[in-house]
Amino acid sequence: MKISQNSAVEVQDLVKRFGSFTAVNHISFHVESGRVFGFLGPNGAGKSTTIKILCGILTPTSGTGTVGGFDVLTQQNKIRQNIGYMSQKFSLYEDLTVRENITFFAEMCGRIDRAWIDEVLELVELKDRSRSLVRTLSGGLKQRTSLACSLAHKPRLLLLDEPTVGIDPQLRATFWSYFRQLASSGVTLIVSSHVMDEAERCDRLGFMRLGKLLAEGSASELRDQANARTLEEAFLRFAVGNMEGGEG
Repeated sequence: MKISQNSAVEVQDLVKRFGSFTAVNHISFHVESGRVFGFLGPNGAGKSTTIKILCGILTPTSGTGTVGGFDVLTQQNKIRQNIGYMSQKFSLYEDLTVRENITFFAEMCGRIDRAWIDEVLELVELKDRSRSLVRTLSGGLKQRTSLACSLAHKPRLLLLDEPTVGIDPQLRATFWSYFRQLASSGVTLIVSSHVMDEAERCDRLGFMRLGKLLAEGSASELRDQANARTLEEAFLRFAVGNMEGGEG
């Protein structure tokens, strides 16, 4: 596989099966460094499975790919050490404080930088709650803590699986402000979502449905390709076209 020097992620013909079920069905895409790439699609589209492969959590059934230059088939440990990952479910220690959680995740990767941890707390607006036990936090503050933990070891690639699910519109806007700040500093972000208005905030998008990548491009490119006024309309047209093309 030929890897672009400016690509943080390269994937070709990736497949993941669980028994007879195909969760990811021959998808190919690349993500340039310092950009925000969004997977957009409904629940069950294959977004989370794709992200888990990119995180080194799952091994693909077939296909090839690199994440930060590391092979998704043979170098999962290297991938996990060099990326930040925020899953849909909280993976925090509720009997530790906010700062202790962030420090623990930094220690796990062997990259403790206390000045950076202070910066992360400032970024997610948790400095005044740094000594609070996680179990005392609201859902929104736990989301912020989860994001901070994924940043604890200064990753240059961040994978966020439905990071704004279940939070209010104001906090969603705040999160996207964080994401744009990170991208402007050179961090590459891959974000999954089923919220159409978030898609406009990404540099490039991949529409996913039933394990397939229906289309990929910027928001304006996808609207133009589908001759649609909105991304929602574009997604529906790509989905219908894919079904007519023999999806089943």
